[in-house]
Amino acid sequence: MTDKLYHPDTICAIATPTGGAIGIVRISGSKSFDIVNRLFQRDITKAAPNTLHHGDFLSLEGEVIDDVVVSLYRAPHSYTGEDAIEISCHGSAYILHQINVTLIQAGCRQAGPGEFTRRAYLNGKLDLSQAEAVADIILASSKAAHDIAISQLKGYFSKQLSALRDDLLKMNSLLELELDFSDHEELEFADRTELYQLAGKIKQQIEKLAGSFKSGEAIKKGIPVAIVGKTNVGKSTLLNQLLHEDKAIVTNIHGTTRDVIEDTTEIHGITYRFIDTAGIRATDDEVEKQGIIRTYQKIDEAQLVLWIIDAEPAKDEYDDMCRRTADKTLLIVHNKSDLGAMPQVFDTPVIEISAKYGKGIQALTEEIYHASQLPEVTQESVLVTSSRHYDALCRANESITRVITGMDNQLSNDLLSEDLRICLDDLADITGGAITPQETLNNIFAHFCIGK
Repeated sequence: MTDKLYHPDTICAIATPTGGAIGIVRISGSKSFDIVNRLFQRDITKAAPNTLHHGDFLSLEGEVIDDVVVSLYRAPHSYTGEDAIEISCHGSAYILHQINVTLIQAGCRQAGPGEFTRRAYLNGKLDLSQAEAVADIILASSKAAHDIAISQLKGYFSKQLSALRDDLLKMNSLLELELDFSDHEELEFADRTELYQLAGKIKQQIEKLAGSFKSGEAIKKGIPVAIVGKTNVGKSTLLNQLLHEDKAIVTNIHGTTRDVIEDTTEIHGITYRFIDTAGIRATDDEVEKQGIIRTYQKIDEAQLVLWIIDAEPAKDEYDDMCRRTADKTLLIVHNKSDLGAMPQVFDTPVIEISAKYGKGIQALTEEIYHASQLPEVTQESVLVTSSRHYDALCRANESITRVITGMDNQLSNDLLSEDLRICLDDLADITGGAITPQETLNNIFAHFCIGK
């Protein structure tokens, strides 16, 4: 990638929220030094890169806007790969606005969402998956989500894709070399057994990456946990215990919770979205009926279901709950255990708690974490969290599967080579190794913050 792919404008944007002690305005582009030099008290045109300079930032009329520190970066050693400057000032909304407006008046253009990171990608400082990781880091709501984003930004995912592409290129090169010498039938550059094994290895690695998407997406978005049961069994009390705050109203009146109440908490670095639902019972109240309909909808959406009971349920109730949660993890939780234990329900283990007194809550959170069956996450873990990446991996898997099937059916090298090239293109869509369509780029960077 080269900067010829990108518009030569010099851009600027406020990069921090207003109202803090310190604010930052970023500038990137070939005219960064010239523009800032006109507005800064000191001459920076010959200043060394990677240095800080203190002085007054002035308006075009020469009035002092603020006392600032200017950080200087020369291409290609900057975030964007271009000449770049960061102006650190006081975090006043007025000051930040005035500095940004003055830069625009002096020749900068206001940056669009994600435009700094987009330039970093187009100038070869980041590949596309690393660029997307920047947005994931900003939006990370848990330690695990943060660690996965850091891993992707550091390039661990890209390295695995690069290794796959190297194997595909090796395989494709040997097949195409044979095509070049097709008039010499005695020459064989590609050992079929070796190629078949290599194709199988590639398929296995692609499937492993694609298979991590379910866990990766759950960690990134938070795992939905529905708390369900009859009225007055203690669902809202349990929600308050799990969240460590009085989120839901608790009374002895049946049907108090008529709508869905949701909030998140973190367990071992993973975000869980707990959903308190309306109690399930026969009722003539139309509002409560709507709440019960939503309860069943939340069961469908949840990954984990906590079925709260305070007495042994009837067999038909148990069968109905098992049917509704057949594709999920169901944990049966006996609340009010201070009134008497219930060791099992129809041969299914029961978790004993007393939400009112906080008994067994820690053990329940551990059960919830283990029931999630998520992998241990570190800053070197490789998990797919983007549906765009998952889609590309699925397409790559279809392509390599066609190659294997083609080898089984002894298809010609040119047909095998074509599917290998498609597989390479599918993987390139993830990192942007090939020219990615403008529409895709626009969609990716549209979700970034301005100034990033």
